[in-house]
Amino acid sequence: MSGKVIALAVVILTGTLAAQSKAGQGKYNPPRTPDGQPDLQGVWTNVTITPLERPANLAGKEFFTPAEARQYEKDTVDRNNADRRDGGAQADLNRAYNDAWYDRGTKVVETLRTSLVIDPPDGHIPRKAGAPAGPPVGFNRPPEGPEDRSLPERCILWPTAGPPMMPSFYNNNYQIVQGPGYVVILVEMIHDARIIPIDPRPHVDAKIREWLGDSRGHWEGNTLVVETTNFNDKTRFQRASQDMHLVERFTRTAPDTVMYEFTVDDPSAFTKRWTAQIPMKRTEGPIIEYACNEGNYAMEGMLAGARADEKKAASK
Repeated sequence: MSGKVIALAVVILTGTLAAQSKAGQGKYNPPRTPDGQPDLQGVWTNVTITPLERPANLAGKEFFTPAEARQYEKDTVDRNNADRRDGGAQADLNRAYNDAWYDRGTKVVETLRTSLVIDPPDGHIPRKAGAPAGPPVGFNRPPEGPEDRSLPERCILWPTAGPPMMPSFYNNNYQIVQGPGYVVILVEMIHDARIIPIDPRPHVDAKIREWLGDSRGHWEGNTLVVETTNFNDKTRFQRASQDMHLVERFTRTAPDTVMYEFTVDDPSAFTKRWTAQIPMKRTEGPIIEYACNEGNYAMEGMLAGARADEKKAASK
């Protein structure tokens, strides 16, 4: 088969996959809840090894071919294997847990996109030059107190667990529960529950700032649209400010799939709006308790270690 024929076949295949993805969102008729809402209920996972932004070596390539996807999956799984012992003691230490504790996934998204960012088409977040850096994580100096450590270390929240909802290296499950006037999203990573009213009530006063923002939902056909504002200045998703305006879209496109899209709008951090898409797949669950605080003595140890380092430095 000639190179031209192969290239044509790849274009047709990737175009078909994209068309099927878009068509599926409109054609599937989801089941309904007792009060008539499209039924999004269940436990869903967004685990995937597809990166948020397109890697440099895939510049200009919006979709994998199936063969390329399989090779990318193999290379990524091999690279992420935490049971490797190459690279020396420091590299082994940096891998932290054994591989059994991780759940990074082994597959790219079913659409075969090379990045979760679908707009801009280059697969990159349109960051604004000079935008403020993200929140401090406490590693630039010895921590004076818990507030100098990162949010996950303090068991407050995992910044990418939502909103918006991004895959991580474990605990990638979400349980959606619906009732009259509300949708609740239970987040497995660090135990949050988002309670989203589905009615025309306004957002809370702009002076009120929340860790997860203030969410309001409405239905557009079979799609649940959730708008979130009123974030505080401590989460800073992808360096966004507290004025980030987030729009999430949940569409049941198949019995085992909820297509999740989110659009970020924050002129102080980005040159324009940008959108990411993640197919969430049904999983048996259950949602596992994230017992972060119970019996967690790590914070005491980190602060005690910092004081010990200070005493050692002062004695020199």
